[in-house]
Amino acid sequence: MTNHRTAAWPLLTIIAVTLLAGCLKDTKSHTYRYTISRPVFKTSESVRSAIKNDQPQAVKNPGKMYLLGHYIFLNEVNEGIHVINNANPAAPINEAFVHIPGCLDLAARGNALYADCYTDLMTLDISNPKAIGLKNWLPGVFPERQYIDGYKIDSGTVIAEWITKDTVVTEKWELNKWRKLAFENVFISNFNSVTSSAGGNTKNVGSSGKGGSTARFAIQNNHLYTVSHTSLQALSIALPFAPQWQSSTTLPFGVETIYPFKDKLFIGSNTGMYIFDASTPARPKQTGTFTHARVCDPVIADDNFAYVTLRGGNFCAGNTNQLDVVNVINVFAPSLLKSYPLKNPRGLDKDGRWLFICDGTDGLKVFDAENPQALVPLRTIAMSETFDVICFNKIALVQAKDGFYQYDFADINNIKLVSKIGLQ
Repeated sequence: MTNHRTAAWPLLTIIAVTLLAGCLKDTKSHTYRYTISRPVFKTSESVRSAIKNDQPQAVKNPGKMYLLGHYIFLNEVNEGIHVINNANPAAPINEAFVHIPGCLDLAARGNALYADCYTDLMTLDISNPKAIGLKNWLPGVFPERQYIDGYKIDSGTVIAEWITKDTVVTEKWELNKWRKLAFENVFISNFNSVTSSAGGNTKNVGSSGKGGSTARFAIQNNHLYTVSHTSLQALSIALPFAPQWQSSTTLPFGVETIYPFKDKLFIGSNTGMYIFDASTPARPKQTGTFTHARVCDPVIADDNFAYVTLRGGNFCAGNTNQLDVVNVINVFAPSLLKSYPLKNPRGLDKDGRWLFICDGTDGLKVFDAENPQALVPLRTIAMSETFDVICFNKIALVQAKDGFYQYDFADINNIKLVSKIGLQ
């Protein structure tokens, strides 16, 4: 399940409270409840030395997931990676946890796993999933990660953890105190005015795994591709434990996801989908663009069609909630084939003719997509809010608000829940 808090919310909260404070008379006394979070900085060197296996940890705030062989590598947002043995999907085993501060994205091939550690790219040896170790790192690959929730980190430090303290204060509230807090980078959340005087797989060398549709890392043709909000980067992994940066392509702001298919890269953004030809892997070239209203936009694709979920609301803006099926036979001129209304769609995946869509609080929806121009709804599985799905070996892995589910769809007319890892 993808973390859906954004770095912008603390600042927005400060602004909102500042405006509220400005509406009150300075002579009034008020009681406020708020949470202050401050970062704990560590040197990059000390963090790298601590990147190694630990005992299994409870899954609390899962992010991206990646499958390789019979292993699931599940990100714990900004904390590291859970290593889950899924040889038996009915009884997955949480085997280990790798601490990686600032980790949000990951991908794996053979015995190498690639993960971000704030601004740096880490390469880990997963030949023994119970003894994963750091092999190499490449600094400065993700410069946009230099700013974390308003705090700036330099090349020699990372934010290892956050110290959070709940506080209730009664005082004569002054507007300039809010401004001072904002300039000091103190984040205030859960603001609530309570009272006021106013009454108020291990040896799989050479093979790549599979990420979800919300992934920002993708592996293809001996290359690792990553996207930031404004760029596509290509890194050679011909030497798996020594990635080499090769090129960066600037894109309009709002890039969200990347999906590899054969020699193409499909990049989702909040204004459209970009198609890149990666037949020259070190320097992929843009071939076509499909534009849409400003909304969030995961995308998957096959030989002839791309499937794009459009989601409005919150930071995604807009009010469009639908699936767009896009004809990509001519990659230079992709065109809309048909749109299907949905409630608030997120991630999606396709296995043959079966299309799975996470439709937010409407659960997991399954369609027969044999004819993309006339999708047939087969089933809606009622679940807590759903975020992303990966299909493999007739198993659908689903990230939801309350846990990590696996469904067996070998019989599409009798989809069965086989296991769930709950959140703690």
